[in-house]
Amino acid sequence: MNTPATALEFRDVSYRIADNRILDRLSFRLEPGRTLVLLGRSGSGKTTALKMLNGLLEPTSGQVFVGERATGDWDLIELRRSIGYVIQEVGLFPHFTIGENVALVPRLKGWPAARIQSRVAELLHQVGLDPGNFLHRYPRQLSGGQRQRVGVARALAAEPKLLLFDEPFGALDPVTRLELQDQFLELRERLSITSIFVTHDVREALRLGTEIALLHRGRLEILATAADFLKSTGEEARAFLSTL
Repeated sequence: MNTPATALEFRDVSYRIADNRILDRLSFRLEPGRTLVLLGRSGSGKTTALKMLNGLLEPTSGQVFVGERATGDWDLIELRRSIGYVIQEVGLFPHFTIGENVALVPRLKGWPAARIQSRVAELLHQVGLDPGNFLHRYPRQLSGGQRQRVGVARALAAEPKLLLFDEPFGALDPVTRLELQDQFLELRERLSITSIFVTHDVREALRLGTEIALLHRGRLEILATAADFLKSTGEEARAFLSTL
């Protein structure tokens, strides 16, 4: 099967709650294997846009496409199981072991037990957690950084074509945050997975993004590579760059 030329696309997307416009005619597209960072202040619409990709929110107007197929045309369960989702709070099930947490989506998709077992061990290795030490532990027995690694492993478990990251490293100490950023870059290089990464940290955006989309009051202020973003003369972009 041919890889689609466009991994995802927003076409003139707006989102309102009563008279409050959260997103205002947002349009962009992303090629497979790239990482788009949605950068912006709190309330700029970053997470709202992210949630439209897995059908948690629907546009008031316009269309969102995943794999050249409008999200409204997907079966929502199929759509969500085809996307890996990593959030700041991780969202691990506390009564599941680490192995059971990582295996969740493959089990729901009906993978054979042997394949699930192999995949879980492989992913724990990839995120730097020895299966022999961590497979049977519970989330409460892990540090924040370790839980976040498990969250990444779980997102990758069912071999998704798209990964969504909603400020996943924001609550971590600077050293652990840098380590997990390095790990993300290594995984992206190895697996060529398309990713959307939400952050309000311009350093993180410049480090992780192949493209940066700066949102301001629900509008797309600039869409640029990291190198071009550094040269931006726009007022909102300069406000973020002044923090470097």
